[in-house]
Amino acid sequence: MTGPEFQKRKREHKKIVVVTAYDALFTRIVEEAGMEVILVGDSLGVVVQGKKDTLSVTMEEMLYHTRLVAGAAQRALVIADMPFLSYQVSVDEAVRNAGRFLQVGAAAVKLEGGAAVVDRVQAMTRFGLPVMGHLGMTPQSVHRYGGYKVQGKEREKAEALLADAKALEAAGAFAIVLEAVPANLARTISEALTIPTIGIGAGPHCDGQVLVLY
Repeated sequence: MTGPEFQKRKREHKKIVVVTAYDALFTRIVEEAGMEVILVGDSLGVVVQGKKDTLSVTMEEMLYHTRLVAGAAQRALVIADMPFLSYQVSVDEAVRNAGRFLQVGAAAVKLEGGAAVVDRVQAMTRFGLPVMGHLGMTPQSVHRYGGYKVQGKEREKAEALLADAKALEAAGAFAIVLEAVPANLARTISEALTIPTIGIGAGPHCDGQVLVLY
């Protein structure tokens, strides 16, 4: 699977399946099961390391696990999460850290946020670094939300999420994860974009779904 093929699935109305993996063994297992897209998620902080959230996951930890997955993957598109503070500090640092993921074998990176990260997405894509966005319940902002809660239930917040999605697409993102948003809002966003939406707790109307393993 390649980035252009990923986007082609939306045009052909074919659902996209994404799963997480953090090591070589699970990469081989999910590929043998037919999975074509693997996300090396910073969720490893919770499901692998046993922490309460993803905020303490480091660049070095993410690079290590990305290297394991990318080295074992034969066909799957490997996307790596950019951890907390790896892209927020400056545009230059964001581009540099995204490039480090591609150096260890990732085909793309994922980062959280809307308008606040548009300049990062623009810079990355300008230098040929494929970027997936992430809107809705963004785990790196869990303390701002007061916990893991559905986002976009109020009209004003729903409109803001739609605007963020359009801004990410215009900035060059090749896809967007929608996490914990109402199903009708996910459908509205999906229909408004030409790039795929990948849902997690966002109902059945996204262009694909992502499942966090173990």
